[in-house]
Amino acid sequence: MSLSEGMIKCREYSLPIGKKTYIMGILNVTPDSFSDGGRYEGVELAVKRAIQMVEQGADIIDIGGESTRPGHVSIDTEQEISRVLPVVEKLAKVVDVPISVDTSKAAVARAVLKCGAHIINDVWGLQKDSEMAGVIAEFEAGVIVMHNQMDTHYKNLIGDISDFLNKSIKIAEASGIDRASIVADPGIGFGKTYEQNILVIKHLDAFKKLGVPLLLGTSRKSVIGITLDLPVEERIEGTAATVALGIAYGIDIVRVHDIKEMVRVCKMSDAIVR
Repeated sequence: MSLSEGMIKCREYSLPIGKKTYIMGILNVTPDSFSDGGRYEGVELAVKRAIQMVEQGADIIDIGGESTRPGHVSIDTEQEISRVLPVVEKLAKVVDVPISVDTSKAAVARAVLKCGAHIINDVWGLQKDSEMAGVIAEFEAGVIVMHNQMDTHYKNLIGDISDFLNKSIKIAEASGIDRASIVADPGIGFGKTYEQNILVIKHLDAFKKLGVPLLLGTSRKSVIGITLDLPVEERIEGTAATVALGIAYGIDIVRVHDIKEMVRVCKMSDAIVR
């Protein structure tokens, strides 16, 4: 089966690949995320926002309980669970789309998968917590493996990122995760300079060789802010440009804040590309 005929499997959900670009809506239940920190901290506010995103066309909701912005302060497992678990529990009862949780901690993953999450979005690509892959396999959940590193030094930018993601895919499969449940993310804004981020976006099609669906997360990020010299709240058009180009380069999922606008961008881009 070719990738274009495949599915992304995440527990009871199967998302056909190649027919459309999926919109992953960002829901940060943190006080310090770079774009919307503090806006959706309470359970009721978070659930209300998630429902709104689904109504606007989000195909997946991605919940984050710990900021991963540059210079963020790490929190312990218990604190992260206390932020995301009540939201996942309530959301699983009121929306009919896959729920993803953005975490690199196996204990957090186990807790949220037990109460109804479908996907784990690991910004360290299963390479930080050695128990993470096993937990995801146990629940037959989906996984997003993202490229990340502590510095910005590369021998070969695209090659090194591809090698990292290949390693993550091998870890996933060796732990029993179905290949059809794996999505790769080149990690815009993580361990990369401005120039490197631009190059990665320019060469997104190179990552199709990984043989798994691809996710692009550029929404409101500094690569857009630096290019356009605009604050976070004025980066919709820049985000739209990266989303449209990403789709042209073969991206399957876009992770975004501005759902209504990006649904329109994806629909137009898909009409041309797909």
